[in-house]
Amino acid sequence: MVASATPRPAERPESPAVIAVAFSGGLDSTALLHVTTRMASGLRVVALHVHHGLQAVADDWLQHCRAVAADFGADFACRRLVGAPAAGDSIEAWARAGRHAALREMAREAGAVLLLLAHHRRDQAETFLLQAMRGAGLAGLAAMPQRQWRDGLCWARPWLHQPREALEAYAAQHGLRWIEDPSNAQTRFLRNRLRQQLATQFPGAEIGLAQSARWAQQAQDLACEVAEADLAGLVQGERLDLAGLASLSPARASNALRAWLVTVLAQPAPAALVERLLSEWRPGALQSWPAAHRDAPGQLHAYRDGLYWTKDVAETPADTVLDLSQPGCYPQPGWGGG
Repeated sequence: MVASATPRPAERPESPAVIAVAFSGGLDSTALLHVTTRMASGLRVVALHVHHGLQAVADDWLQHCRAVAADFGADFACRRLVGAPAAGDSIEAWARAGRHAALREMAREAGAVLLLLAHHRRDQAETFLLQAMRGAGLAGLAAMPQRQWRDGLCWARPWLHQPREALEAYAAQHGLRWIEDPSNAQTRFLRNRLRQQLATQFPGAEIGLAQSARWAQQAQDLACEVAEADLAGLVQGERLDLAGLASLSPARASNALRAWLVTVLAQPAPAALVERLLSEWRPGALQSWPAAHRDAPGQLHAYRDGLYWTKDVAETPADTVLDLSQPGCYPQPGWGGG
């Protein structure tokens, strides 16, 4: 095996018994599964395949992936996505969310704490550029982390700093077979259009864009550390000290508030909400702002210079007095009676 053509997986969590690999059957994940099965001596490797149902040949891809996993000596698991994107949602976003949920469930069932994904430097450059075009902040510009713990699972991208050419060389060297997804050539998807533009008109941009993502990741890590230090003196239970927050510089106050909102809302807060809170809050005032949790609607309340989040509770219907002396139907929609 030629060292220069062999991207090596990055540091892995201490003594994992099971390593899961997200396996679409494409070149990137095929090479990753092959390397992992060769290097993970004594460990169980499980290939996780998500059947999106978006291509007529999706069943054929499933059978291909099952056969390749068996050839490599890996176990195999599959999930089929059901449903369809909601009105206004893109197919890409729906598929991505479903894929992440399916991978998480399969990894948990397999007993894996480490999940490897085959994203490489070109993917990172494209993600950075897409986020920049959307006006993203540091968290978005940081693009994809090389390693991230979520829900007790380490999502790792060991080849994030490797050029795709290295994967192609490895696959050719070992005679690997993979699937070519025809949707990757469809220019109706913005990422595909960007990929073609970068490859043909800006061939050297990939390196610089990926490097910018690394700098953004470092800056984001620093911002998280500063927020953690600031919040240590501002948070007591479910209360955020707004007076203390206001004593910070505008940049640190915004940074700390964003970090706190992520913990209470279980999702990043819109930039407009952060700006409204910081500009509209008045000492001693009783105020509220709509703020949806990932799973439920709710409100942020300012009370005695503290900020709290509460879940919206359905109003209890008023008491009703009924005359039941006559037979008939008595509609009571407020009580669920039709």
